[in-house]
Amino acid sequence: MFRLTATCLIAICLLLTACGNETETVLQNANNTPSPSVNPTNNSIETENTDQVNNTDKPAPSVPSSSEISGEEDSETLPDAGNEPAQEEIPKMYHMNGNYFIKPNDESVEKKVVLLTFDDGPKEESMINQLIDTLDKHNAKAIFFVNGYRVKNNPDLLKLIHDRGQIIGNHAWDHEDLKKMSNADAAKQLEDVQDIVKDTIGVTPQFFRPPFGSGNDALKAVVDKNEMLYMTWSNGSLDWDKSTKDQPDKVIQNVLDQLNPGSNILMHELPWTAEALDGLLIKLKEKGYSFVDPRSIELKIR
Repeated sequence: MFRLTATCLIAICLLLTACGNETETVLQNANNTPSPSVNPTNNSIETENTDQVNNTDKPAPSVPSSSEISGEEDSETLPDAGNEPAQEEIPKMYHMNGNYFIKPNDESVEKKVVLLTFDDGPKEESMINQLIDTLDKHNAKAIFFVNGYRVKNNPDLLKLIHDRGQIIGNHAWDHEDLKKMSNADAAKQLEDVQDIVKDTIGVTPQFFRPPFGSGNDALKAVVDKNEMLYMTWSNGSLDWDKSTKDQPDKVIQNVLDQLNPGSNILMHELPWTAEALDGLLIKLKEKGYSFVDPRSIELKIR
């Protein structure tokens, strides 16, 4: 009997001791550690170690978005995503008269200007870069009148001219006399260039010059329908003539001999013209001339 009583007392003491330890543990956990987390996969209770507890004051890692996972930026953060840069807006301060001179729209606009143009390209990368390097040096813009067959053979050269900030003009598909063609064939010569330029650089020319300056009313109507300005020139450099071949000084002098306010200067993509250009632009500036931005010219003759 005594043994049974002693055994019961011992068991009771052990139970009381265990309850006291469990209560102390619960109190310590309540005061010093966060509540245990529940694993959502099996609903079992997990106890975090000390290092994990110390990290609980740090923000939880964010869940990556689908665009981050795919390596693509959110389209909302990309301005004009997939679009060409907006075309620079240039005020229309000039117009062209019936003799193809550039005239100011009012007396407040500078009248001692010239229009620089280059025909029959695009031909060679080095020559184009030389011309544009010189234009950039003098902060000048020019129209590069291109032939469609050359664009077809050298699309990258058309892109080069456009990407370097110069202006593309339409010079018909082939360098042939459009007046000697049927009206339909002449129209095709013009419109095929519009199409290939648009396909290559994303914009269509706004200026048209017929080969040899040879056109007629039917051709002018097609130009007007395509919202372009028809022009020939008012100042010929004669750089195409054998008398000026390899003689850049003669190219310069030919231009100066015909110089007037508003001169529309005809030049070509030729090595001696590229060599002459810097000297020509220097002399023009010395005479008080500046270089009209073609984009500031209205697309109607008046």
